[in-house]
Amino acid sequence: MVKAHGATRSKRLKIVMAALRAAPTLSIFAPPMSPPHRCHELTGNRKGQITMDLDHPYRLIIRPNHDPLPMRAEGGLDWKAVTAIVIVEIKDTHG
Repeated sequence: MVKAHGATRSKRLKIVMAALRAAPTLSIFAPPMSPPHRCHELTGNRKGQITMDLDHPYRLIIRPNHDPLPMRAEGGLDWKAVTAIVIVEIKDTHG
């Protein structure tokens, strides 16, 4: 991991992965409870994916592993119902 991503990003990734493993649902990361990870849903061609901060500007991109996606009646992802995720990639989503 250090060889591929460097020491700083690897350390942050280990912290985020431990937090994700310990979480019963994704709701503990939902805004406004998201710091320090600043977890939020993406839009556009990344709709259905969620981003979490690593080291700026890199993010861990995940998606719920549910079919169909759990949605709230008023729209948007039901973070309380997300109990499984898939790691999509680590990327600078701003570049």
